[in-house]
Amino acid sequence: MQRITILGATGSIGASTLDVLARHPERYQVYALSAHSRVEELAAACRIHRPQRAVVGTADAAARLQALLQDLAIDIEYGEQALCDIAASPDTDTVMAAIVGAAGLAPTLAAARAGKKVLLANKEALVMSGQLFMDAVREHRATLLPIDSEHNAIFQSLPGNYARDPNAAGVAKVLLTASGGPFLNRAVETLEQVTPEEACKHPNWSMGRKISVDSATMMNKGLEVIEAHWLFGAPADLIEVVIHPQSVIHSMVSYVDGSVLAQLGNPDMRTPIAHALAYPERIASGVAQLDLTQMAALQFYQPDFERFPCLALAFDALRAGGTAPALLNAANEVAVQAFLERQIGFRDIDRVIRRVMDAVAHGPASSIEAVMAQDARAREAAQAEIARLRH
Repeated sequence: MQRITILGATGSIGASTLDVLARHPERYQVYALSAHSRVEELAAACRIHRPQRAVVGTADAAARLQALLQDLAIDIEYGEQALCDIAASPDTDTVMAAIVGAAGLAPTLAAARAGKKVLLANKEALVMSGQLFMDAVREHRATLLPIDSEHNAIFQSLPGNYARDPNAAGVAKVLLTASGGPFLNRAVETLEQVTPEEACKHPNWSMGRKISVDSATMMNKGLEVIEAHWLFGAPADLIEVVIHPQSVIHSMVSYVDGSVLAQLGNPDMRTPIAHALAYPERIASGVAQLDLTQMAALQFYQPDFERFPCLALAFDALRAGGTAPALLNAANEVAVQAFLERQIGFRDIDRVIRRVMDAVAHGPASSIEAVMAQDARAREAAQAEIARLRH
């Protein structure tokens, strides 16, 4: 019986994870659930799955959750330290790291340092602190399994004994597929007028608002490029992004002998979640089998960096190294939130990121403290740039 902690239980990944767990009560038990502010949704999940512990973001949220669950014996806590505690607890075996953004870094790192099986849906942990995070996984003998559909597909397409060495495995290219989001075929000159509602309408996937905007700008794919670098030991020149609007092929690995191995499936996050939960076994996920006879066509295109400048910025940050990816991520988080709040336009997102990257000098990512200090500087610079744009 695996005991599971879900960080970010009320988001789309958290909900999908709970769905898979509920299909296999003989294998899995929920130990702890967390959410930042969606108290009612967390309370509902707690009533169904009966965790021992629940963590929210603030004291006020904890009081509201306590009132909703007063008839249940669930320990209710709040704050970052409580998140780290449930991630590192000796009473949990597996941690689903699904908190969006930089807020997920500390508890995900705590899980790695406690030697847990870490199911990584929080890409920012690797984007911000790649070497530090991978060192923690190795030193504490944690198990790291990717949940992003693309990285999970690459993981499945690599040899079982792959050791983060592309040359030794005969890997020629790591191919990350991207749907292209809602604006793949929209006239570039009209992107200035994009609304938050339009940006959040992804054609294939059901996701939260922030990640939906990241998909529309393709920053999500840019962050995945950086994540792939750390997960698979692939330099930037061995990572290629391919636009694939149907989202049937989730990613591929090209080998030096000319072979290309791919993982296919319906676009449903329960597939990679079930794969990682049961690895190396396979369990039912609730996802319908892919019917290839219903596929009219599978299309592939090179990405247009004029349409998707955020993707180019991510490659630049990866090549720059050090804390540059942390600057990129922080500036993007601030800019996307400002866009969702209608403070800036859609194309202002990449302008804010570029100006922050130019204005804030990056250095070595020598410690978590250094990374978080750069994160704070980038956020301050992004807020200043947003204020300038608004006036």
